[in-house]
Amino acid sequence: MLVGAELRETALARGDRRSSLAIYRVARGILRRAINPWLRLRSENTAVLDLPGPTVLAPVHRSNLDSALVAALSNRRIRALGKESLFTTPGVSYICAALGAIPVRRGQADRDALKAAKALLDAGESMIVFPEGSRQAGPVVGELFDGAAWLAARTGARVIPIGIAGTEAAMPEGTKFIHRSTVAIVPGDPLSAPTGADGARVSRSQLQAFTSELQAGLQTAQDRAERLARE
Repeated sequence: MLVGAELRETALARGDRRSSLAIYRVARGILRRAINPWLRLRSENTAVLDLPGPTVLAPVHRSNLDSALVAALSNRRIRALGKESLFTTPGVSYICAALGAIPVRRGQADRDALKAAKALLDAGESMIVFPEGSRQAGPVVGELFDGAAWLAARTGARVIPIGIAGTEAAMPEGTKFIHRSTVAIVPGDPLSAPTGADGARVSRSQLQAFTSELQAGLQTAQDRAERLARE
């Protein structure tokens, strides 16, 4: 069984195949058609999800539905970090890799995964990074990790905060079925990547300042999503 870096390289190679892009498009089309019977999906400002070039999509994390719903709203292929355990079963591993996921060791500071994500962003791709880490609850944005800031600083990628309301009720933690409910998704204004002075590497304090800016933008987007879900 492949593990660690070898597993990650295999997933990246599969994700780069032309057939994988075709699988992704088919899966996205099926998802879009399947959403309406179950969820009353509302959204605003989704055009920013299709901006070209390296992009870090930084949503709140309230449910396992979050990644799929954001990906369904974008016409770009969205890459994502996925827990390594999803890649231990051959069939599931192939599908996850074809859909653009990169295995990451859950609960660890997996710098190798961030380096793999950096390579994708350097190639101009768009990917989801949950700055809160694991799933949280409620409308208040939790403390953020600096992964999104690190990737932006190293690649020049824009970062888009995304508020998501309603997925916590639609598919609560521990459930396998979707409950009929209203879901609202609101991307905020893109944030330009932090840069160092005169070409210098971005400092730790600059990363922390950027993460604070992202948290404020994410809370603004989340507040708007909460209001939209209630309208």
